[in-house]
Amino acid sequence: MKKLIALLALLMLLLPMSARAETYPEDPDGAYDDSQVYQIYDTQGNYLTSRAGQVSPQDEYIAGDNKLYRILEADPASGRATAEYLGYEPANTVTAFGLALPASAQEARKVICMYSTHSDESYEPTDGTSSKTQDAGIYDVGDALKKNLEERGIQVTYSQDTFLPHDAGAYRRSRSTAEELLKQAPAALLDLHRDGIPDPSEYEHQLEGQDVTKVRLLVGRSNANADANRAFAKEIKAVADEKYPGLIKDIYIGKGNYNQELYPKALLLEFGTHTTDKEEAIQSTQYMADVLDDVLFGGTAQAASAQEGREGFKGAAWLIGGAVLAAVIYVLASSGTFKNLGQRLSRGASQLTGGLMGKKPKDGDE
Repeated sequence: MKKLIALLALLMLLLPMSARAETYPEDPDGAYDDSQVYQIYDTQGNYLTSRAGQVSPQDEYIAGDNKLYRILEADPASGRATAEYLGYEPANTVTAFGLALPASAQEARKVICMYSTHSDESYEPTDGTSSKTQDAGIYDVGDALKKNLEERGIQVTYSQDTFLPHDAGAYRRSRSTAEELLKQAPAALLDLHRDGIPDPSEYEHQLEGQDVTKVRLLVGRSNANADANRAFAKEIKAVADEKYPGLIKDIYIGKGNYNQELYPKALLLEFGTHTTDKEEAIQSTQYMADVLDDVLFGGTAQAASAQEGREGFKGAAWLIGGAVLAAVIYVLASSGTFKNLGQRLSRGASQLTGGLMGKKPKDGDE
């Protein structure tokens, strides 16, 4: 029996290693190479979008207006791809803004984990370069998203691990960090990036009078969780389209897995592109945090945070009220009469609140 247990334990140790080897062969199709920029057109020659990264036949693209396209052909020499129109992407039937979320979402631990596989990605107008080996601009965007989520009562872990160089092996290197983050059983695992298309206008947007950047959602179709990842992306877009139209640029479902087979609610988010002003990407995080709160927790994280504040205020009020009542009882007990009660209470209130309430008596007053 002991030998059998030891053999099973050895197999358990070896299985993850073999799984990683199969997940990342040698990337022969360039699924993780984002050095190439493609322009994608429909079969009528109408421009749809650009993508910095591999575009392959069978990739799918959900445009901002929810039209669904499938890539027919892609020519790396010209950087041009053609996609056929398939109709409108079916709406989600599970979650939409304003509708009741399933019990599992309401009961989910209010924890989100984040990391950045391409840990050098930066913003030229603000950072001075598109790639920094230290203090990359993408971490400023991630820190802003973390702060905005935490203000809504959500616990956030944002890994500052780096996975240089920026190549096809970055996802293999970031995998161990993703696996470590998943030990927290988060409601979502987010990989934060910025795009690499040259035209910043494709991401420029305004919300509530503020200049922000749009956000592209990327799903890897070569993994067992692809359907769940896609559904998660669609939930985010549905809520954002209702609350903040235009915030979500589109959804690209591309070849590769991007470590998303590790978790049903794993997703890659691209905040603007390398030619975007970083401050616009940072501004967009407040809206993205609100959307994520609604999708993952039904807005209950923000509501719970506000409720805690109200309960704290109530608790302080009860403490002050109890102190005042105790002072009244003390005055009556010590004086045995109501004479000078008002003056004594005023002095007591002043002492209890550091002078914020009541009136400090003059020297010699009793």
